[in-house]
Amino acid sequence: MSTLLLVHHAPTPSVRALADAVTAGARDPEIDGVDVVVRPALEATAADVLAADGYVLGTPANFGYMSGALKHFFDTIFLEAGGALSDDGSAASGADGPARRKPYALWVHGRYDTAGAVRAVQSIVGALGWAQAAPVLEILGDVEEPQRAAAYELGATLAALLSA
Repeated sequence: MSTLLLVHHAPTPSVRALADAVTAGARDPEIDGVDVVVRPALEATAADVLAADGYVLGTPANFGYMSGALKHFFDTIFLEAGGALSDDGSAASGADGPARRKPYALWVHGRYDTAGAVRAVQSIVGALGWAQAAPVLEILGDVEEPQRAAAYELGATLAALLSA
């Protein structure tokens, strides 16, 4: 059985609605053979990352960046999960750690802009060597049924990929 790890920071009702929709999609009854593990970003560990076969990450865009909780997650797991740094301390591409080439997806919710948060997450997962398996789901403003449906699809897409 494959394991899909969902790591998120969902401090508001809007962001919680997205996290719940992603989780529901990942647990779609039509998808077999995938164990879905959900961890708040402040509780997820390197052991969770190493035990998973794929990842879905979720965050609000805070002041042009990912949430501090998701950044803490990356800071905590980075080296143990095989992240690579350049000599100058910046993220290095071509990480060759134990999570290399595992698929990931990302959703980001912002009131006005998500670009900085997306860029920051993609920089870090690039240094981890993870493979983007779905387009980034960027949601601005209110979360209504179309946005929840898109989040459900994102979770289902990653779970289906791992069930194959």
